[in-house]
Parts: sequence; structure tokens; C-alpha cells
Amino acid sequence: MFKKIDRKNITVLPGVFRERMDINRKYLMELDTQCLLQNFYLEAGIIMLGLQVVDDPARANLHWGWEAPTCQLRGHFLGHWLSAAAAYYASENDMEIKTKLDKIISELARCQQLNGGEWIGSIPEKYFDMLANNQYVWSPQYVMHKTIMGLTDAYKYAGSDQALDIIDRLSDWYIRWTNAMQEKNPAAVYGGEQGGMLEAWAELYEITENDKYMRLVGRYWDNGLFAALDKGGDALTNDHANASIPLSHGSAKLYEITGDEKWRRYTELFWKNAVTDRGMYCTGGQNAGEFWIPPFMQGQFLGETDQEFCTIYNMVRTASYLYKWTGDVQYADYIEKCLYNGFLAQQNPDIGTPAYFLPLGSGSRKKWGSKTHDFWCCHGTMVQAQALYPELIYFEDEQNDRLIISQYIPSKLKYNRGNSSVCVEQSTDMKSYNCQTFFDEHDGGNMSRWPLKFTVNSSVPEKFTLSLRVPCWIKGEPIVHINGLMQNPEISGGYLNITKLWSDDEIRIFFPSAPVMESLPDMPELAAFVDGPIVLAGLTDCDCGLSGDFENPEEILAPRTEHTYGTFPWKQNCYITRNQPKNILFKPLYEITDETYTVYFTKKQNV
Repeated sequence: MFKKIDRKNITVLPGVFRERMDINRKYLMELDTQCLLQNFYLEAGIIMLGLQVVDDPARANLHWGWEAPTCQLRGHFLGHWLSAAAAYYASENDMEIKTKLDKIISELARCQQLNGGEWIGSIPEKYFDMLANNQYVWSPQYVMHKTIMGLTDAYKYAGSDQALDIIDRLSDWYIRWTNAMQEKNPAAVYGGEQGGMLEAWAELYEITENDKYMRLVGRYWDNGLFAALDKGGDALTNDHANASIPLSHGSAKLYEITGDEKWRRYTELFWKNAVTDRGMYCTGGQNAGEFWIPPFMQGQFLGETDQEFCTIYNMVRTASYLYKWTGDVQYADYIEKCLYNGFLAQQNPDIGTPAYFLPLGSGSRKKWGSKTHDFWCCHGTMVQAQALYPELIYFEDEQNDRLIISQYIPSKLKYNRGNSSVCVEQSTDMKSYNCQTFFDEHDGGNMSRWPLKFTVNSSVPEKFTLSLRVPCWIKGEPIVHINGLMQNPEISGGYLNITKLWSDDEIRIFFPSAPVMESLPDMPELAAFVDGPIVLAGLTDCDCGLSGDFENPEEILAPRTEHTYGTFPWKQNCYITRNQPKNILFKPLYEITDETYTVYFTKKQNV
């Protein structure tokens, strides 16, 4: 089993991922503290200055959309905000965001006291009475899970004892409510989109070893999904995707706590149902309109509502559990696909807000959320997603004395190994970080995105194995130089393994790549261009079809580069079609902001 390295030891360096993290942090800090707390204040009876009477809602200092006081899902976003802010503090030692975090938690404690000492909801307790009475109410357990999750992360990553105390008091309320439901309506515990609760209570047991949290785990683990997975077959088609994925996190956390293999089996069966036996779009998504697509029928559901962002974020978390247990590179490859074509592609690069869905039909446009007037569920997962990168890059395999590099994100790792202080830094060996590309004025014009540079420094010479994931998209063999000398290192299990006495060393690796076409399983005449892990989008409002040798996409696409100092001398992963009636410019899907684009094109047969 791999061990995650504490995020406090990892710094994401300049590059596209760093830029997106910074945009996200700016958005977190822009949001008004009172507005973030508005629904908790209203529930606790706290009057907000200037808002006793709202004469003009358009001018009122309030958050709207799903955070509006009239929405049953109100207050869900703050939990995500707390999780993201705590993550930034942990990896960046960001005292400004920590100060805001601590202020919000102190105000939540105040609200809890005014509510009687236990309830700390942005929604009323009577919503849970509605669940008990089988009345419709929009996902109250989802809302409360976000608050519990955010407070837990504030304790884990930012050391807030007050946050843990708030949860401790709230959990007593949950003990009483779930006790009552055993008599009145046992099914109510599994209503209101409760999926995340299982992991939340399990994690709190792991942190505190307080048996009451395991009692709550027992109240939430007998859900219908695990029984359906046990029966075999397809347990997901047409089910609400984001309501089911968190259950795989719960079973994963229970496996890590208890060692009981049944919980691992449920997580593995979930992955098999969701990915292996279902297929996916070239972007990594498996759903449309929030629901699981039937197996290998992605073409039938191409449209404006493909790939809800929450599902991409949560599937990355499921893949992370499985990767940590197995070291299987299929999970790291999946995560990489989702990072470029979900985390980056569905975040507005200018203001940081999300696209709820990622349209994949012809002539698509991304619909961006506003900063304060929407607050969809994907606003919450997006702010967490952009803070997740440090957790995905480096792992330790203590049993085999290996340091694993799983994701190629410019970053620095500093940690202690035995008596040594080890520093590993990775970059894409470029002169400007803005586009994450490689340029050497003496390389004779050979340009690529994937030459990588690593430096390893150890305060005391230290022998261990450095294992670097060999991506599934590589074309040919990796080219490796250590301290300027060509090497032929071992490649096994999907990793390039270098074992040596490390002191002050430099590694250069080149992963050759080329565009390929990925067809839809139910409509093989439709295909998308993918360059390495990066989906390309054509700047056209229709599927005008493409002709040529589809086994050799380089005959259909020609690289299109920009040679300007404003961005970086060589802008990679852009292409233009060749020998088509109408030639089309292709660029990475994650670079598309407001342009009209098409991802899947009809493969025309040559006559």
C-alpha cells in the first residue's frame, strides 16, 4: 500500500496548475465572510447589519442561487469553502486564509450555542422531520455532510480544535435522530442524499477513536448500493451519479480503518460498475444530466449536459483510494485524464467559477457560473478540486523503499528520510512557466510538451528507488538521462524505476506523444482527438466531418504554434487540420473559455 506524503511537504510550482490554484484562492478570499455565513446566521436568529429588511434584493449583500435564503440547499457551499481554505493553509502556510477560516469557525460555534448547543445547520432541523415523514425536501443530509466535512478538514489540515468540538456536539444530535429513526422510519437515514455521511463518520472515528462515531457509521452503512453490488451486474445505470460515488469513499475509508476486505471489495466493485464495465468519454466522464449512462452508450447521450463536474471530482477521489492500495497505474492515468479535461477544463481560467456540465455535443459552449449568484454544487467541488493537486503527486512505498511520482505537475517535495533531508523538484524544463512547455534554443527546433526535469538533493547520500509513472499515452520508449548520461532503467508495473545513491542529481525524461483518435463505443464513426492526456477541441460550431487516415492522425493534423514572448516562445498542443474542405483549429479543451467548440467529429470514408 502506498502512503500519501503530507501536503505540508509539497509546494506546487509555477505552471498551469499553479495558476489555477491561485485563481481559486483569489475567489475564496473575495467571498464576503458574512455572506458565507448568512444562512447559519438566519437559522440561529442573528440579525445581519443592514439586512433586517431587504428592499432591493439586487443590491443586497447576500449570496444567491443555491445559497439564497429561499433555497432548501442553502449553506452547502460553506463546508466546501472550509475544506479548500484548510487545504491551502496546510500546503501553503497561508495565514491570511487561516485567519478568515478561524473567524468563520468561531462564528459557527456562536450559531451552535444560539441553536441550543448541538445543531449547527444552515437549514432547519424540521427538514429531517420531513425526511422521517416521507415528505419531499431537497437533500438535507447532503447539506449537513458538507458542513461536517468542512469542519473535519479544518481540524485535520488547519489544527482547529474548535471545529472538532462543534462536530462533537452536533454528533450527539445525530445519535438521537438516528435512534429515533430506528423506531419510526429506518429508511429516512438513507434519504436526503446521505452518501457522504458514511465516510464523514468513519473519518471522525479514525481521528477521535470515539465509539459514537462508529455507532453512526453503523446507522449509515446498510444502504441499497452495497447490496446491489453484491448481487453483481449493473448497479448504477440511470442512477444519480453524484449521490452514489461518495458511498465508494465511505467503504474505502472503512476498509482503511477496519481492514475488513468486504469494504475494499465494495469500492472495487463500484469502480468496475462505474468505469471498467461502462466506458467513458474521452474526457473521463461517465454521466449525462447527472445520471450514469448505460454501459458503452456514450454516443447516445452527447449533448449539453455531459460530465457534471462534481462527479469528476468525486471519481478522482475514488481512484485515489484505489491507487493508494494497489499502485496500479490505471488509476493514476485516469486521474491525469480528469485533471486536464475536468479540473482544468471546467474551471473558468479568469474568475475561477465552474461549468456545471462539460458539453460534448457539436457546437458546444461552456456555461460558467457567476461568483455570487449561482453556487451550484459544482461551485463547492471546484474550490476543493483546485486545492487537491498536492495530494496527487508524491507517494511512498515504504515496504519497497520507493518514492513514487504519480502526476507530472511542477512541484517541490521536501521531506525527511531516515537521517536525510531529501528535496525533489520537478518541472517541464522551460524558460517560461506560463504554458508548461519545453524550449531549448539549441535543440534544432524539436519541440514537445513532455520533456521533464527532476532534481534530487539529499543532505546525506541516501539510497532508494525513485519510481516514475510511465503514462498510458506514451508513444515509444521514454528517453532518460541522469546527470547528463543516457540511461536504460528498468520499467516494470507501469513505472520507470531508478535505484541509486542520491546526493545531488538531475534526471531528464522525455515521454514521446502524438495525437490519437478515440471513438465512441456505440457510435464508432464519431471520434475525438486526444494528445497525450489532453482532449483537443475544434473551434467550429458543427461536426463538419473529417477525412483521411484515422490510424495516423498526424496526416490529418498539423501542429500550429505561436512564437511570441507574451505567452511563451512555443505554445504546444494546438493543431490545424490538413486537406479538409474547411480546415479547423484545434486547441486543448481546457484552454476553451467562451469559444464555440466541437469535440467529436464524424470520420468520413475516403471515396
